[in-house]
Amino acid sequence: MDNRIEKKFKALKAQGKKAFIAYITAGDPSLSVTAKLVPELEKSGVDIIELGIPFSDPVADGPTIQAASQRALKGKVNLAAIFKMVKALRSTTSIPIVFMTYYNPVFKYGLSRFAKDCRLAGVDGVIVPDLPYEEAQDLLRLARSSRVAVIFLAAPTSTPERLRKIASLSSGFIYYVSLTGVTGARKSLPIEIRSKVKRIKSMTKLPVCVGFGISDPSQAKKVASISDGVIVGSAIVKVIKDNAKSVSGIVSKASRFTKALARAVHNA
Repeated sequence: MDNRIEKKFKALKAQGKKAFIAYITAGDPSLSVTAKLVPELEKSGVDIIELGIPFSDPVADGPTIQAASQRALKGKVNLAAIFKMVKALRSTTSIPIVFMTYYNPVFKYGLSRFAKDCRLAGVDGVIVPDLPYEEAQDLLRLARSSRVAVIFLAAPTSTPERLRKIASLSSGFIYYVSLTGVTGARKSLPIEIRSKVKRIKSMTKLPVCVGFGISDPSQAKKVASISDGVIVGSAIVKVIKDNAKSVSGIVSKASRFTKALARAVHNA
């Protein structure tokens, strides 16, 4: 049975569209604001929500998302509370939700409990950037039995052998990291994205989505033309931070920004 991620990609493909995936940090500035943002982002054209699980040492993230993680942790946000929020959201939205989390919070929560709670709350997939596939057997096994996609990251430095393994073990989609280094908006993106995405696509039928560094609609449009989906994180997190004085400000500005990005991706 397809999960929500697979259904979404099938529906978009039938319409000749690419996926727009928006990352926000769960609990920044609070979980109640995150709960308001998710349905609003869906209305503004977001296809899949990537929810960042706050962690004290987010090694793949740049300063923007690191700071968002710190703000959420100060508010005592944890996995149990995030699961509760997602479960409540499921009464009003069926947008695919993917957790972006480091391995430590999952390990501490308990792998079996984590996979089960993903299924019970309605979490469709997980990305664990600091968990290489060599160490992921337990998570893969438990996630499969809970029908939760495990999405691996492919990097510009990944060897062909590694890419083949990532392609064979991933489900939902493959996350291609467009540049070496950490997350964060960039003024320009590497020119070899096209050839790298093409290479991965030759190895798998899974959608290949590109993230890291995409910061505006023109970049999003370019990346959408050569991939199956575009992931934007830091640029959206920055809009949330810049409008943190009021909930309505956060929601309206984030919606406006994601609407422009969604339009660019869907019209690519």
